[in-house]
Amino acid sequence: MPPVFRFAPSPNGYLHLGHALSVLLNAKLAAAAGGRLLLRIEDIDEARCKPEFEAAIYEDLAWLGVAWEEPVRRQSDHLAEYRAALAKLDAMGLVYPAFESRSEIARIVAEREAASGQPWPRDPDGGIRYPELGKNVPAEERCRLIDAGAPYALRLDMTAALARTGPLDWNEAGETVEADAAPWGDIILARKDTPNSYHLSVVVDDALQGVTDVVRGRDLLPSTAAHRVLQSLLGLPAPRYHHHRLILDAEKRKLSKSTAATGLRELRARGASPAQIRSAVGLD
Repeated sequence: MPPVFRFAPSPNGYLHLGHALSVLLNAKLAAAAGGRLLLRIEDIDEARCKPEFEAAIYEDLAWLGVAWEEPVRRQSDHLAEYRAALAKLDAMGLVYPAFESRSEIARIVAEREAASGQPWPRDPDGGIRYPELGKNVPAEERCRLIDAGAPYALRLDMTAALARTGPLDWNEAGETVEADAAPWGDIILARKDTPNSYHLSVVVDDALQGVTDVVRGRDLLPSTAAHRVLQSLLGLPAPRYHHHRLILDAEKRKLSKSTAATGLRELRARGASPAQIRSAVGLD
């Protein structure tokens, strides 16, 4: 079977040079391997994802000369599949609701830091590692809060999950990398008003689409450890991974969709050609 690659943007802004590098590299590697290139629209975040941004994705990619297979998978059309995966994890006793807001978590952690004089652990993205407060809420209280309409997040009990999976690793461009997911802590799998998180949906999508090669930015490399845990728990295959370099701005920061100077639409409006975009991202 030919290898299957994918490009999976979120329609919450316009594409920039970083996206151009990723999709062009995926297309290049797929062509070199005689493989397929899929396009997936990750549009779960209803508050930020807009139809005009999705339409712009198709327009920008076509302008770049990228061809993808139809139909395009849109995450918002597959919520039942994510719910089924979440239910499977819940049946294993690995999911629990957490009712604290981000501000409450930050306040509690700040108090613990002040009391101990030690910094609280951060996750690989630099965020506060969840202090597992929800694990201490009695079942009756959980039910009462949910019935009362309290907002909550459904989290993975990472300690219990790792006890089930044992050691894991992944193939990173031909090299074996140890999957150390413990630093992530109890990641969010879904929220009351959002049927799934990025972590859960991406592993379900890749498996259902038969993706064999995940080529994405280096900023997502740490997430792969958490993804390997979910793949193992759900009995999903592990693709090969390749985390490519990032395109940085003048301050050496990862590009943002709000950076007009590197947006593909803005560059095109200024007269840039697809060939110049390829040169700008180092893929002449």
